[in-house]
Amino acid sequence: MFKLSSNRRWFWIALLAALTAALAIYGSNFATRAYLDQAASRGKTTLRLAVAALQGQLNRFEPLPSLIADNDDIKELLADPGNPKLRARGDLYLKQINALLQSSDIYVIGPDGVTIVASNFDRPISFVGENFSYRPYFQDAIEGKRGRFFALGTTSLKRGYYFSAPVHVGDAIRGVVVFKVEVDAIEASWLGGDDEIIVTDPEGIIFMAERPEWLYTSLLPLTPERLARTAASRRYANASLRELPVTRGNFENRLSLMTVNFDRQQSEYLVLSEAMPDAGWTINVLLDTRSARTQALTTVAAALLTLGLAALAGFVLLQRRARLTERMEMQRFAREELERRVEERTHDLALVNTRLETEVAERRTTEQQLRQTQADLIQAGKLAALGQMSAALSHEFNQPLAAVKTYADNAAVLIERNRVTEARDNVARISGLADRMASISRHLRNFARKPNEKLGAIDLADVVHDTQEIVAWRLKAADATLLVDLGRAPLMVKAGSVRLQQVLVNIITNAADAVEGLPDRRIELQARRKAGRVLVTVRDHGPGVADAIAERIFDPFFSTKGVGKGLGLGLSISYNIIKDFGGSLAVLNHPEGGALFTIELEAMRNTVREAAE
Repeated sequence: MFKLSSNRRWFWIALLAALTAALAIYGSNFATRAYLDQAASRGKTTLRLAVAALQGQLNRFEPLPSLIADNDDIKELLADPGNPKLRARGDLYLKQINALLQSSDIYVIGPDGVTIVASNFDRPISFVGENFSYRPYFQDAIEGKRGRFFALGTTSLKRGYYFSAPVHVGDAIRGVVVFKVEVDAIEASWLGGDDEIIVTDPEGIIFMAERPEWLYTSLLPLTPERLARTAASRRYANASLRELPVTRGNFENRLSLMTVNFDRQQSEYLVLSEAMPDAGWTINVLLDTRSARTQALTTVAAALLTLGLAALAGFVLLQRRARLTERMEMQRFAREELERRVEERTHDLALVNTRLETEVAERRTTEQQLRQTQADLIQAGKLAALGQMSAALSHEFNQPLAAVKTYADNAAVLIERNRVTEARDNVARISGLADRMASISRHLRNFARKPNEKLGAIDLADVVHDTQEIVAWRLKAADATLLVDLGRAPLMVKAGSVRLQQVLVNIITNAADAVEGLPDRRIELQARRKAGRVLVTVRDHGPGVADAIAERIFDPFFSTKGVGKGLGLGLSISYNIIKDFGGSLAVLNHPEGGALFTIELEAMRNTVREAAE
């Protein structure tokens, strides 16, 4: 067996030792930097979400004090603050608004700083009669500005953010409206995360934190100046302020680190911060570095282990070089065997490929047959609709034919009596009735024939007009009224006129069935252009669509009508037709009652020629 010389063996040992030392020293630092960067990236996302949540909560309530300040009852109250009736009405009004907006408290302060009315007037702890003239939000608002301030309530002892606005009565400022929004809900949403989120004020005092024991502690030294500024506004009422024992540091002058010694526990955090100048806050996300440092150590250990295994494998490989010739011979034999097996598998794969080609051809044939069946099904649906129309159409044709017979007989008599003018009037009436029957026949013939597959720009008004001619008999039978509103501008859509007409006939006929026998038998058809699309809605005033059948209403052969009153294909066919147009068909219940069908189609320019179908 081949063996290494003594000099070469010591060379490889020295090289391995050098690589191990370099990996332990520089690899640990590199891995720590990489994992801290990953944690920082994750923390930035958390920070953005926290800032967005706080900003959204504050922006929701910021304009509300100004709105209430414009209320006539509030202005009347501040004009006569001693009126007990106005006070009682103001208390109830603020309580209703507070319940509606789900804020903490709403109250109105007089120009002397004393609260006149409040939403918590009937609670054990009420703001009525309390003087808040020392609060900055009152001082800003009484000077005519909007106020913003966050603090611990001196009366309620609950943390909140305050918004204020002045109340103008005439040219004078007679009072201040204040909204208080509690922050407990936002703080509770942070619980359960991997990171610590804290909010500090301009003095470095923690105002919001996932850990209650950190509240009202300061990340900065509590100098007399900071304590004096905090006491002036009584931001934290009678809460005890103390410094949080922290040690600041950084990693490679890029990442900010902070070590907290609290309750005999020492924790190191990666700190990411973002200021909210409008709110006066600084949002801090603290990421425990233990996980990153543990991962770095694990990575270095794994790398050292890999290096050791690689070295061991290298030595084993060198010792086995003597057996290389034997292995190469074995590999040649194995390669020949593999080539033989590959040839066999290639032959098998060729057979499988042939079978797959046959299956693909069969599937294409089946797909063509399916498309033909779908087209026949659409035609069958139209013919079924025509069959249902037959009785009413017979009546539509019989009446004009009877009138033609009567006018013809009258014309003959009038001609015999040489009353040519009156006979000519009868002949004109006969011509008009013939035109009416021809129009009905033409619409039915166009509706019954099979359309081709070409799509183009069609005028929606023409389609609706032809549809009205076809469904007139059903509307008359149901004593229903079709109200059409297509707007002022012509609407051109990408569709096929006959197939779109079939969809409208199906939907309007169903609507007529739904309102038949009801007090309100209106059917409303409306179309509007919106963002490159045309929305066509058909609403009836019937019972609507039950929740139990809403998901199945477009299924083939599903019908809520009795036996012999439909094939259950109309809406299924309509759904597929609109889908072929590149649009959508949906149904829902209108808030005021009845079903609302919505057809969405692509809008086309008026200059595009209508595609023949």
